[in-house]
Amino acid sequence: MRDTKTKGIWVWGSPVELVIDGTKVSVLYLDTEGFESVGKSNVYDDRIFALATVMSSVLIYNLPETIREADISRLSFAVEIAEEFYGRVKGQDVAFEPAKLLWLIQRDFLQGKSVQEMVNEALRRVPNDNGDKNINQINQIRESLAIMGDNSTAFSLPQPHLQRTKLCELKDSELDPMYVKKREQLKRLVASIARPKIVQGKHLNGKEFVSFLKQILEALNQGEIPSTGSLVEVFNKAILERCLKLYHQRMDRLGLPVPVDKLQQAHDESKKEARKLFDEQHFGHHHAEQSVLKLDEEMEKVYRNILLANEYQSSKLCEALYTKCEDLMDQLQVLRLPSMAKFNSGFLRCNQSFEEDCVGPSKEAYEKRMMKMLGKSRSLFIKDYNNRLFNWLVAFSLVMVVVGRFIIKFILLEIGAWMMFIFLETYTRMFWSAESLYYNPAWHFIVATWETIVYSPFLDLDRWAIPIGVLLMILLLYWRCCERRKHGARSLLPLYNKPHKGGSDRPRSD
Repeated sequence: MRDTKTKGIWVWGSPVELVIDGTKVSVLYLDTEGFESVGKSNVYDDRIFALATVMSSVLIYNLPETIREADISRLSFAVEIAEEFYGRVKGQDVAFEPAKLLWLIQRDFLQGKSVQEMVNEALRRVPNDNGDKNINQINQIRESLAIMGDNSTAFSLPQPHLQRTKLCELKDSELDPMYVKKREQLKRLVASIARPKIVQGKHLNGKEFVSFLKQILEALNQGEIPSTGSLVEVFNKAILERCLKLYHQRMDRLGLPVPVDKLQQAHDESKKEARKLFDEQHFGHHHAEQSVLKLDEEMEKVYRNILLANEYQSSKLCEALYTKCEDLMDQLQVLRLPSMAKFNSGFLRCNQSFEEDCVGPSKEAYEKRMMKMLGKSRSLFIKDYNNRLFNWLVAFSLVMVVVGRFIIKFILLEIGAWMMFIFLETYTRMFWSAESLYYNPAWHFIVATWETIVYSPFLDLDRWAIPIGVLLMILLLYWRCCERRKHGARSLLPLYNKPHKGGSDRPRSD
C-alpha cells in the first residue's frame, strides 16, 4: 500500500536466538518507516535512518527495481558515521563495529546485470565537467561507499506475486516459488553476516544496549537536524568528564599557593595527561576536533579559576606574614632595654621567614611593601636607639648611686656611678654635642658593653630584666641582713661605718 504502515521503528517482540561463532546470541529485528512518508519532514527521515544506522550490526537497504542517485545520497549519513567512528587506528578498539550494508533490490526481472554489478555501477564515479556541487557530493559518497565495499553485500528478490494489493492475504504456498526460495536464502544470508553489537571492543548485553540507545537518542534530539557531530559530542561527553576529572585530580595535588611557573608547569603536565587519555578513548575523527577544543576550553576555564585561587591564597599568606613582621617590628621599637643586636636578629629572622614562606604571584608586590616597611622600622629604631640608650645610662647611674649609698653602702659603686653620671650629663655637654657623642670611641665602647650585657643568644635581658632585678634585690637585702648579724666581722668591701655615740669602748646596754 502507499500509506505508511510502519511508524518510526518497530522491534520484533521477542529476540531470535542464533548461535554465532559458538555463542548463543539474541538477535533483534528492526523495521523502520520508509523514506518520504506522507506528512513527514526530511529531518524526521534523517533521524530514523541515523538511529537505524548506529544501532544495527546489519543494515538492509531495501530498494525497488534499481539504484537511483537519490538512494545513494540518502546513505550520506551512514557514510559519515562510518568515516567518523569506524576508521580508528589499527590495534585499538573501534568505537562502533561497522554495520554491514546489505543492498536488497526487489525487481520483476532477473535477467541482465546482476545486483552486484548494479551496485558496482551505481557506485562508480560520474564525470562532472561542469563542476556541479550536487554531483561532487554524491561522487564523494560513492567513493566512501566503494571504500566500504568489503563491508557490503548485494542481494535480489523477485516480486512475490503479481497481485500486490493482496499480498497480506496470501499464504506462502500461493506466492511465487522463486520468491519464497530467495526469501529463505536472504534469511540465511542475514543470519550468517549478523554479529553482536560491539561498542569499544565490547559485546553489549541487554541493559548496555538500552543505555547505548538512550545515548543515541539524546544525540539525535540535540539539534534541529541530526548530525554526526552531535553523536560524537554525546558519546565523548563521558570521556570528557573523565579527562576533566583527571585534570582536576592532578591539579589538586598542588597545595596552593605555589609559584606561577610551578603552577604553569603542573597545568601543562596535567593537560598533556588529560589529552593523552582522550586520545586513547575518544569517539570520532573529524568531529572529535570539536570535542578536543571543548576539552581544552574546559581545562583552560578550570586553570583560570585555579590561577585566581592561587592569587588569593598567595595574597592571604603574604598578608599574614607581612602583618606578623610588622607587629614584630612594632614590638622591637618599644623594647624596655634597647638592643641593636636584638633588633637585627628579629629583622633578619622576619625577613628570612617572609622570603621562605611567601610564595605565589603576590610575592613580588609584598616584597616591595616588606622592604619599605623594614627599612622604615630600621631607620626609626636607629634614630631612637642612641637617645634611649643615653637616657637609660643616665637613669642607671642614678640608680647605682642610690644603691651604693643607701642599700649596700658600697663606696666604690657610688663613686663609679657618680663618675658615669657626671660624664654623661656634664662632660658631654661641655665638650661634645649630643650627636657627636655617638661617634666617639668611648661611646662605642659603652654601646658594645651594653649590647653584650643586654642581649646574647643565651640571655635576653629585656625579657628577664624584672625577674633578675627582683632576685638581685632579694640577694642584696639578704646580704645586708647577714652583715649586720656578724659582730666584729670586717667586710672585705669598703662599707660605710657609723661610729657609736659616747666612744667605741662604751658597753652596749640591752
